[in-house]
Amino acid sequence: MGQGGEPRRAQAYDGELGAAVARAQEGDEEAFAFAYRLVQPGLLGYARGLVGDDAEDVASEAWLEIARDLGRFRGDGAGFRGWTATIARHRALDHLRRRRVRPQAATLEQDVLELPGPYSTHDQALESMTTERALDLVRRLPRDQAEAVLLRVVVGLDGPAAARVLGKRPGAVRTAAYRGLKRLARQLEDEARGGAGER
Repeated sequence: MGQGGEPRRAQAYDGELGAAVARAQEGDEEAFAFAYRLVQPGLLGYARGLVGDDAEDVASEAWLEIARDLGRFRGDGAGFRGWTATIARHRALDHLRRRRVRPQAATLEQDVLELPGPYSTHDQALESMTTERALDLVRRLPRDQAEAVLLRVVVGLDGPAAARVLGKRPGAVRTAAYRGLKRLARQLEDEARGGAGER
């Protein structure tokens, strides 16, 4: 973790991200692609924590809105990550509302028969399983704790930025993130000992 509890990775790229966003606002497509590559992994992880398997659809909707409204954004790299997380959260909540109203379609047999992608190496499979396992554990947390953990750890926002995304006080977000991480640690300890863990 970096200063103020923010991951070092996010801090290291915030200057480059801010510069890329400024160039993208002037119409530089390569700069927008660069900003997308920096932000998308965390944004997708956050969406996956909120909506599960529909995360890519939600992230795509969010990026459409981000691209459309990019000219209105004012701020630096860290502010851009917070702004994109807010948009992704709104799209995820809309998606969850629609899912409650509309019944889910049954899984088609062709989904089961899909061929593996060209990059199905052992390491990628292991990383994917580890990521999915971690997000599954986060989804078991109470919603406020899950969102706080996702915003702080996956997206890399600091306490005040995460609070703005969630519309809460920074202290409430820090507390929720702390409780969520503590609960995750207990779940992992219980599983390591062979218990079911706290749900």
